[in-house]
Amino acid sequence: MALAFGFACLLGSFGLVAVAQRAATAPQELPGRQSDRDFWRLSTEWSEPNGFFRSDNLTSNELYYQHVVAELVGRTRQGDVYLGVGPEQNYTYMAAVKPSMAIIFDIRRGNLQLQLMYKALFEMATDRADLVSMLFAKPRPAGLGPKSSVVELFSAFANVPASEALYGQTLKAIEDRLTKVHGLPLVQQDLDGIAYVYRAFYVSGFAVRAVPTYADLMTATDTKGGFLSYLASEENFMVLKNLESKNLVIPVVGDFGGPKAIRVVGAYLKSHGANVSTFYLSNVEQYLSQDGKWSAFCKSVATLPLDGTSTFIRTTNQGARAGGGPGFVSSLGAMATESKNCGA
Repeated sequence: MALAFGFACLLGSFGLVAVAQRAATAPQELPGRQSDRDFWRLSTEWSEPNGFFRSDNLTSNELYYQHVVAELVGRTRQGDVYLGVGPEQNYTYMAAVKPSMAIIFDIRRGNLQLQLMYKALFEMATDRADLVSMLFAKPRPAGLGPKSSVVELFSAFANVPASEALYGQTLKAIEDRLTKVHGLPLVQQDLDGIAYVYRAFYVSGFAVRAVPTYADLMTATDTKGGFLSYLASEENFMVLKNLESKNLVIPVVGDFGGPKAIRVVGAYLKSHGANVSTFYLSNVEQYLSQDGKWSAFCKSVATLPLDGTSTFIRTTNQGARAGGGPGFVSSLGAMATESKNCGA
């Protein structure tokens, strides 16, 4: 009996050691909230030097971007990680797939500054109408509430003139939110960049881009006429507000064909047992091909944690459409299948 007991204890000891070893090597889960320090550390450590693109791209020019949303939701899993590029169109896709974390890349540091502006606004806004009011420095019209449609929302703001006083008040609140509430060590160049972006929204209003306007983008529909933009409902808005308030939307300066940004993000996600849900590419692949960088991009994608649900969203320009407007068409692709032969 003593031998049996001793053997059992020995087995128990080995079991405890094995459990401890597995615990030591098992990946940590993604945090449900990033500290301010970690948010800025990750953004900084993952970023590459500032690059160049021919335009600011303060808003999207992809009017038909919602056409793939229903299929995207059917192909992906909620709670995985979203990757994307560029400005606000990411928010609509994020509201649809409901990620645990989002990383927004762009070759220009100007997009990081734009994303920081949005971060502050999402955190300060109580609802969609508040966000639109602050984003365009327009006083909030009476009568807007949680049940207001996105068409009603933008129609109500359409004839409201921008307010210089509200502009100055909101710009200061943005800067204070980022530097005092979050304590981000923003250099003057970043503060100037945020002020530049915010002034463009104040001065141009919905026509930050003339065609399509911001109102056009937010009131666009999917192929069945459904309104799915991030401002189409309070539920969609709250997905973004929650992510931003928890420091889980991380802006990164990175060239898709560069040596660092995608790969270090992939290493971080793997170390936390995370999986990529969605990678929104816009039409960046066009420029990667032109610059001879597409192969480098594909090899970097191959280092990401992927499975059969991981999905590319890409945009191609198919020329002017009947009835006018840009002919950008969105489509989906299987990330793991497309990158499996790229190597690392």
